[in-house]
Amino acid sequence: MNRKIVIIGSAHPFRGGLAAYNERLAREFLSQGDEVQVETFSLQYPSFLFPGKTQYASWPAPDDLKINVTINSINLFNWLKVGRRLRKQKPDLVIIKFWLPFMGPCFGTIARIIKRNRHTRVISILDNIIPHEHRPGDRILTKYFVKPVDGFVAMSKSVMADIDHFDTKKPRKLCPHPLFDNFGKPVSREDALQSLSLDPATRYFLFFGFIRDYKGLDLLLQAFADSRLAAMPVKLIVAGEFYSDPKPYHNLIENLNLKERVILRTNFIPDSEVARYFCAADIIVQPYKSATQSGVTQIAYHFEKPMLVTNTGGLPEIVPHGKVGYVVEPEPKAISDALTDFIQNQRYDEYSGNARIEKNNYSWDRMVKTILETSDIPSY
Repeated sequence: MNRKIVIIGSAHPFRGGLAAYNERLAREFLSQGDEVQVETFSLQYPSFLFPGKTQYASWPAPDDLKINVTINSINLFNWLKVGRRLRKQKPDLVIIKFWLPFMGPCFGTIARIIKRNRHTRVISILDNIIPHEHRPGDRILTKYFVKPVDGFVAMSKSVMADIDHFDTKKPRKLCPHPLFDNFGKPVSREDALQSLSLDPATRYFLFFGFIRDYKGLDLLLQAFADSRLAAMPVKLIVAGEFYSDPKPYHNLIENLNLKERVILRTNFIPDSEVARYFCAADIIVQPYKSATQSGVTQIAYHFEKPMLVTNTGGLPEIVPHGKVGYVVEPEPKAISDALTDFIQNQRYDEYSGNARIEKNNYSWDRMVKTILETSDIPSY
């Protein structure tokens, strides 16, 4: 007996980690014999609210997924129409990935309408339930979304605890972010460096992903100015699009004399190029000032890369200190100490080997089982 699954959220023609996650989750349900459709946005953000250059993917839609481009995040009449259509379809399970209070009215309204069929269960996978960057009205919008949801899957202990600010009774389970294994197979370091026009005699630290202030790139730049690192054959690659004002970061690079040591690739990195950056890197650095969890760690695990993360949110839960990499305080000295140790003591082989073992804890099958357990829908 096949389950009928609807996933509501970002997917092609939108790009980024949310879309990649939803598409990968859909494929996992499909692999288990379920009937799956994704309801994505016709309008995700109004252009004046979007901090990047474009919201849209430049590559064709996946031909193995049913993706309906239907939801307008700011149009009430659209929410009513989508909700009524899905209510009539009577899916067994609707999954909504929630990351931002702005989406609360849209997702909350659609969920309320669907549940009138007295059949569908609604489960939310929570990236965050309290956002990194606070805005007036966040709590009201999130409470509106939470009310019709039947259960929650949190991807970190900190988010699991935050659910209590909005609900204390509904089912909730913890399941870490699964591997992002949809960026292709690893390539050799030599091939990756050649494709990126990088010198193989140099070692590379990688900061990857959208650049927002809470992600601590400023801390990493200050750490990278450390005289010990300046004396080593290492460079920092910053790969990802600015989602905050780039000027303070460029000023830091200038004032700290880092121009020759920092490689800026600050356009959006398409999926087809992700493997090159990770396979060129010796260690992935996430110097976040605040966090819940991060998809970047799960890309790093897929490519079996050592990591440095800061002691904030759910990051220390995912990266065992001294085994796969480092967990340090979000301050420049702690970051530079760890990176110096990594190079001086040649930790790459040890930490990469441990990542190869540790990554087995983060399967998509485990996420699907957790969702089904939370929803009380049987596995077949």
